Amino acid sequence: MRSHLLARRIISAPAFSLAVLAMLAACGSSGTSSVSPPPSTHSSPSETSLITANWEAFFSGKTAAAKKITLLQNGQAYAAIINAQSGSSMASSASATVTKVTMTSPAQATVTYNVLLGTTPALTNQSGVAVYQNGTWKVGDASFCGLLALENGGKAPSVCNSAG
Repeated sequence: MRSHLLARRIISAPAFSLAVLAMLAACGSSGTSSVSPPPSTHSSPSETSLITANWEAFFSGKTAAAKKITLLQNGQAYAAIINAQSGSSMASSASATVTKVTMTSPAQATVTYNVLLGTTPALTNQSGVAVYQNGTWKVGDASFCGLLALENGGKAPSVCNSAG
């Protein structure tokens, strides 16, 4: 019985951290991003830098909600969620650091990243998807929806039904 409770705690801790991350990912007040050149079949240092900069800006508590919408694949569809979460008091302490970018196609990359709340790691070695949309590398909406589902007890909002 005791091992069952321990296993449940171990599973619950990452789910809670991801739920917090989902709330923080949509919050903030300022930030920057870069428009990317057309993607290639191989990751270049500048392409990796653009993916990294945009990914980190999206997850930064200092990036305005309006900017986050532009950094999320199909972001306009998620505007209500991002704007609603932008008032979180914990949002200003959130950040992400990208540790690896791997191109999977000319318009998609796998991003390995860590999330911090202040200086404390909340999630480490996470995997997400960046997509090239409308001339910019963005956080994939499927990655965002996965976090939203964790925040909501496994059920993603209906807007996620069309997430790629």
